[in-house]
Amino acid sequence: MSPGMYPEELVQPMRTELTQIGFHELRTPSDVDEQLTQKGTTLVVVNSICGCAARMARPAVRSALEQASAKPEHLTTVFAGQDREATDRARGYFTGYPPSSPSIALLRDGQLVFMLERWQIEGRPAPDIARDLRTAFEEHCGSDSRVAG
Repeated sequence: MSPGMYPEELVQPMRTELTQIGFHELRTPSDVDEQLTQKGTTLVVVNSICGCAARMARPAVRSALEQASAKPEHLTTVFAGQDREATDRARGYFTGYPPSSPSIALLRDGQLVFMLERWQIEGRPAPDIARDLRTAFEEHCGSDSRVAG
């Protein structure tokens, strides 16, 4: 694992903002492969030290999860600029999208079904981003989107 761009003590509060609400940090490529290939729905937040992650992305994710009636089964995060190999591996699952951070992806059974890129986060209010996420959760995580077991 290569050292990140910033001292760990600086980014730890930004990591904690997601882990305290149930996100599992993916710090290595093998963590990413293990988590992102799981059956079911997996939310992946590409976290970042930038202001739009602090003001828009992380608050929007928290709000969407608090308000959604349907939620992803697995909550995961990688930290761009810190856990580089893990972030690069996660981005490999986001077929057709260039690297961007922050970004938010939703996978079903390891396949990308929804993506919010930085340009769709930066400059937008967190409640609008949360609404986009809730809509994606309803479409892809709701009971009507699952095969009855």
